[in-house]
Amino acid sequence: QVNVVESGGGSVQPGGSLTLSCTASGSFSRLDAMTWYRQAPGKQRELVARITSSGSRKYGDSVKGRFTISRQYANNTVYLQINSLKPEDTAVYSCNARVLVVTYNDYWGQGTQVTVSS
Repeated sequence: QVNVVESGGGSVQPGGSLTLSCTASGSFSRLDAMTWYRQAPGKQRELVARITSSGSRKYGDSVKGRFTISRQYANNTVYLQINSLKPEDTAVYSCNARVLVVTYNDYWGQGTQVTVSS
């Protein structure tokens, strides 16, 4: 059993900041990449940021320079620091954890809502 739990969403004004967190727990041998995605109403899900087990980072083009992903290996947690929020950042942000349980499998959290409006 693997659980992925996100937290930290909320409502903020444009220009504000938020920090999202995601923790993977349960029975697995290895935690590989952890990835944040987001999906806005009526739009396709898009990759926001990814950090691998080695610390390599990848960002979606629309968030480069504003979002920062970091990882705390000791407690299998990834953080997404979101700055200079824009209304178009409004979406459900979901965390994906790739873990090794016999084979590598992807597990998803329930998502956390981020709403940016004045």
